[in-house]
Amino acid sequence: MPELVLESNGRTWTLDPSRPYTLGRDPQGDIVFDDARVSWRHATVSFDGRGWVIEDHGSTNGTFVQGQRIQQVDLGPGSAVHLGNATDGPRVTLSGAEAAVAAPQAQSQQQPFAAQGAGPGWAQQPAPQQPQSGVPQQAPGAASIPQQQGSGGAAGAPPVHGDRSPTTFHQFSLGRVMRIGRALENDLVVSDLQVSRNHAEFHATPDGRMEIRDLGSHNGTYVNGQPIPKGGSVQLGPTDIVGVGHSTFRIVGDRLEEFVDTGEVSFSARHLTVTVDGGKQILKDVSFGVPEKSLIAVIGPSGSGKSTLLKALTGYRPADQGEVLYDNRNLYKQFAELRQRIGLVPQDDILHKELSVKKALKYAAKLRFPADTTAAERDARIDEVLRELKLDIHKDKKVTSLSGGQRKRVSVALELLTKPSLIFLDEPTSGLDPGMDRDVMQLLRGLADDGRTVLVVTHSVAELAICDKLLVMAPGGSVAYFGPPEEALNFFGYDTWADVFSAFENYRDYDWAGRWKGSQHYQMYAADIDAVAPQSVHMPPPQAIKPPKPQAWGSQLMTLIRRYTAVIVSDKGFLALTVILPAVLGAVSLLIDSKKGLLVNPAVNPRTGLHIPNGTATTVLLILAVGACFAGAANSVRELIKERVIYERERATGLSRSAYLMSKVVVLGVVTVLQGLMVGLIGFSSRDIPDQGVVLGGSTLFELCVPIMALGFTSMMVGLVISSLVKTAEKTMPLLVMFAIVQVVFTGCLFTLNGAVGVNQFSYLMPSRWAVAAAGATLDFNNIAPNADDPTNTDPLWNHTAGAWSLDMIALIVLGVACGFLVARFLRRHEPEVMRK
Repeated sequence: MPELVLESNGRTWTLDPSRPYTLGRDPQGDIVFDDARVSWRHATVSFDGRGWVIEDHGSTNGTFVQGQRIQQVDLGPGSAVHLGNATDGPRVTLSGAEAAVAAPQAQSQQQPFAAQGAGPGWAQQPAPQQPQSGVPQQAPGAASIPQQQGSGGAAGAPPVHGDRSPTTFHQFSLGRVMRIGRALENDLVVSDLQVSRNHAEFHATPDGRMEIRDLGSHNGTYVNGQPIPKGGSVQLGPTDIVGVGHSTFRIVGDRLEEFVDTGEVSFSARHLTVTVDGGKQILKDVSFGVPEKSLIAVIGPSGSGKSTLLKALTGYRPADQGEVLYDNRNLYKQFAELRQRIGLVPQDDILHKELSVKKALKYAAKLRFPADTTAAERDARIDEVLRELKLDIHKDKKVTSLSGGQRKRVSVALELLTKPSLIFLDEPTSGLDPGMDRDVMQLLRGLADDGRTVLVVTHSVAELAICDKLLVMAPGGSVAYFGPPEEALNFFGYDTWADVFSAFENYRDYDWAGRWKGSQHYQMYAADIDAVAPQSVHMPPPQAIKPPKPQAWGSQLMTLIRRYTAVIVSDKGFLALTVILPAVLGAVSLLIDSKKGLLVNPAVNPRTGLHIPNGTATTVLLILAVGACFAGAANSVRELIKERVIYERERATGLSRSAYLMSKVVVLGVVTVLQGLMVGLIGFSSRDIPDQGVVLGGSTLFELCVPIMALGFTSMMVGLVISSLVKTAEKTMPLLVMFAIVQVVFTGCLFTLNGAVGVNQFSYLMPSRWAVAAAGATLDFNNIAPNADDPTNTDPLWNHTAGAWSLDMIALIVLGVACGFLVARFLRRHEPEVMRK
């Protein structure tokens, strides 16, 4: 029986024909390969009595001989086998007269991990990176933070770094601290704007182990995909992967290996299933995988689950079962780290159309890059992206003045700022003419060719030929086809896509997924991905996936305030309405008993000795209160709904919910308070008012204006509640009108509220009730406008005292704060589900 000599990377091993030898990444295997494309137990080499054979054990990425994937093949002198990839996977060769098989070469840079014989020292082998049938054992010295199931690794496998060889090596000196950051004075300089100037550092602990310390970085430091506390530290085990920006690191002996995510990453979905209330599945067992630098189109009729699939692939709504693998890392479980490497361009534009192209990108860069990024660095990145997408000639134009295709380019440019490796687009050609449709698809082709993986959901079928792969969804959310677009129509047996979609509609109960899985195309393009058993999604504890924010809360707030102010200032129509609306509402009140002009009692009834009721005061105050309510609510009722898509995307990239809400409150609050002041000054200044107020003394005019200003502010907060609740902007107007009318009824000016059981208590929820009461306390409504039926029935909220006025104002403020709390809660519904706490 001849012996077999394996050769790989300059090393040789002599195999005894009396027993088989396992090849794979398993540290306890006979010949170990350190390459993510090699399965845990990939193949077996054995002597079958006649000769040596190599048998594949259902590996994920396959075993190849002369470019063809094989299950079992005889080996002879001069044979060459590739594991995991037909061209550049680890190469196994047979050398010598008696035949040889080489252990896979793990690239020359991975010499420290070259295959060796089994032994306990090899337990420090890097963790598995792909799903395998075997169950690996936990390596000694496991990571000091809880391990999550790897992205497709076997159960219990720690996270991994991807399918690439190390980009570079860094040598540790004994006892030396190695600092990582963007600044040139760091030991390890990472030229990535996602990385802080002084980001983190590696150093040895007294017990000889290594530790990673975060130095207060803005975008966070990650171990196995989970963020470590800002300024905190974590001891590292031999299988731990450290993430900093687009780079990942692992410690091997006295060396640090760096893997830079340059965009050439694989992406796959495995057994994605989404179930809604009632048990209905709207996405059924969807599996597909795409290689690096590829363009994938997703098409299908309405109701085929395309939008649900996109949400599942991006983490906005994780699938109930299955997993999404980014470079063999589980996106759901490592979302906090991987979110910055994924770009998403929704169907609606994700920028403010009132701003110029460059200004819109400047604010986006300010929010997404670390706080220590200089303006020059941000501008350089913006100019680079504009040149890449040929938008530099349009950089000073307002977004609203661009064509549909150019606006879509700007949305793509915004996403490219952070150099994502994976880009999703939802209906980017919707509403575009055929010429623009082609331009956008060619743009996406160029993005893929430049080293990114691009997935586009589209209804257009005109430009599918330029895509690498096509995913066709069938009604009900299952896969009807996945493979080259040029073979798709032949697979369905129709001449046009119109015929295919008609067949979907006419035969909705047909088992399209079953037809696909029984086809030769399925065996060629999807069987390997689909062979992995589905898994339920078990999310880490909420605090573990809370993504760090690139900017401090105050910095985000100031950026958002400046951006929102710029948007308002650039909208001349809104500015004009901001001034005209309160002026008109205030002027209308002057038409009421303009000749009398009295807001005090003009006389005393000589028979009864009581003041003659002054109806002018209550009527004027009613008009001013309704005007303030309407103006305040109108300012904000559309603000959140019109920016919903922008908020959803920015929230996923690290935007603070409270900072976003506070920016609206501050800017709209200032505008609304100034409007209320204008309404009050116009309505009160030309009328006779008491000489003394109950709180501000001689400043009676201002004391009357304050409740009107506060009413406008609280109404603005109610408008934000409405805007956060509705699904479309069209629904805001009916709710705005309803709100204004309800406020009229519960002011207390039309009928007596005090003593009306139930109605009076309900009126306490109305901002107008408290604002009119505060102004009524200043004007002494209980005397100048007593209850005609029962003058003794005075309203305690109208008492002419400082206590009553203060109570009214406090209640008004409390209502505003309560509305702010509700808005914050409702905004959570419009965030990626994987981020919700």
